[in-house]
Amino acid sequence: MNIEFNKNEDKMKLLISAMEHKLEKIYLGGGKSRIEKLHEQGKMTARERIQYLIDKGSKTIEIGAFAGEDMYADHGGCPAGGVVVVIGYVSGRQCIIVANDATVKAGAWFPITGKKNLRAQEIAMENRLPIIYLVDSAGVYLPLQDEIFADKEHFGRIFRNNAIMSGMGILQISAVMGSCVAGGAYLPIMSDEAMIVDKTGSIFLAGSYLVKAAIGETIDNETLGGATTHCEISGVTDYKCKDDADCLTRIKNIMSKIGYFDKAGFNRIEPKAPQKNEQEILGLIPDAHDKQYDMNEVIARLVDDSDFEEYKEGFGQTIICGLTRIDGWSVGIVANQRKVVKSKKGEMQFGGVIYSDSADKAARFIMNCNQKKIPLVFLQDVTGFMVGSRSEHAGIIKDGAKMVNAMANSVVPKFTVVIGNSYGAGNYAMCGKAFDPRLIIGWPTAQIAVMGGAQAAKVLGQIEVASLKAKGEIITPEKEAELYNKTKDRYDSQTTPYYAAARLWVDAIINPLDTRKWISMGIEMANNAPIIKAYNVGVIQT
Repeated sequence: MNIEFNKNEDKMKLLISAMEHKLEKIYLGGGKSRIEKLHEQGKMTARERIQYLIDKGSKTIEIGAFAGEDMYADHGGCPAGGVVVVIGYVSGRQCIIVANDATVKAGAWFPITGKKNLRAQEIAMENRLPIIYLVDSAGVYLPLQDEIFADKEHFGRIFRNNAIMSGMGILQISAVMGSCVAGGAYLPIMSDEAMIVDKTGSIFLAGSYLVKAAIGETIDNETLGGATTHCEISGVTDYKCKDDADCLTRIKNIMSKIGYFDKAGFNRIEPKAPQKNEQEILGLIPDAHDKQYDMNEVIARLVDDSDFEEYKEGFGQTIICGLTRIDGWSVGIVANQRKVVKSKKGEMQFGGVIYSDSADKAARFIMNCNQKKIPLVFLQDVTGFMVGSRSEHAGIIKDGAKMVNAMANSVVPKFTVVIGNSYGAGNYAMCGKAFDPRLIIGWPTAQIAVMGGAQAAKVLGQIEVASLKAKGEIITPEKEAELYNKTKDRYDSQTTPYYAAARLWVDAIINPLDTRKWISMGIEMANNAPIIKAYNVGVIQT
């Protein structure tokens, strides 16, 4: 390996180390003292509950670990959005687990908490995954209630989804392991199975203080809505559990007895490791986003036996398409080529840019994968579509629309990996978050924005300079440079993978070496949902 490879590998390892350091802090939730307080109450933390519940030694992936990162400093922060969401295996069955973190503001719901819960339910509905709720929450975080209560994608949408999933036959199990108050009390009771932990679990629409204030009744919380009340008097819950461990064991027992439903039938054979060394991925991605590399070399280290059957290899070369397998699953890959290539007409084309011919090729390949019932994997490192008179006259808008249409109407599941740049309409065409990938993940090198920081700073700087000059101000080169740097710094801070992950634009930032696991588990969950809709791309101009 050359010096450039070693530099890239060192940079990637530093980025991974920084990511893991951030995660270690996030995993502590509200901090060690609050964890100790939970233990004193005889309760497990959210992560301990999940760890107890899932099958030992089985694979897991966590959704939204960076949710809320650096978003609520004025309110003391909200690590992981105050809720832990994991896809894993319970009694051999793949499911999604949603656990309130009571160490973070007593499990109260911030706006990002609601968004993260809705994402978990979306995954369950799209893939017909059983969903397990481990409830321990003080309800809506009142200082921010106007950002979570009344809109379509706010708190109430959770209960709407409970009802929709019930109608779809998707199993929902709720365990009340702490507080469950006000509107939140409906979530466990709208589930198929509800259990409650004695002495620590409670369910009521209004606590004892509010009851006293509202109707003058004096009553303690345990009598009002504890385990004995709801298991023996009201009949609200189905099982009374003596402690957290007993409660989680009951969930395991239920999961071990549920039946199987029809599968989508995606093709899978015995998995093979890539023939080329997976570890070398870490040295393939350049340490700067404007440098070139060969995406084929990345693909060779992601796919089984490094075997890739490329589609239209000599045509539309700034997008690579082809059939392969990942962990045994048959997949179609659509990837941006990041090196400069020569077109069929002998013209040089920039890497990472979508041209008319590459958009046309990708559209055709996506339609072929839908015909063959093959899941799609998008590997993003794209700066956008090619601009200029030559591209416009060649019909770049038409060909781009064709690609977007084919991708958006896809009925096979889509999975997106943001490796590097994800800018502008390139983000959309390569199956960005707006186009419903079953999972979307980013590497620590990912950047998501309308355009790069330098380009944005030039455009915005020119506008600001023109505005100031129109007001009669004299703009020196130094002042212009100051405005440029200020804008670029602000814009760059908004293009980091952590900014995207905090807002759930991506489901996770991952070590590149975990990519195969994420895609494999993603296709396994998607295989639970049979395809019932015919593939129809509507009107596509040719």
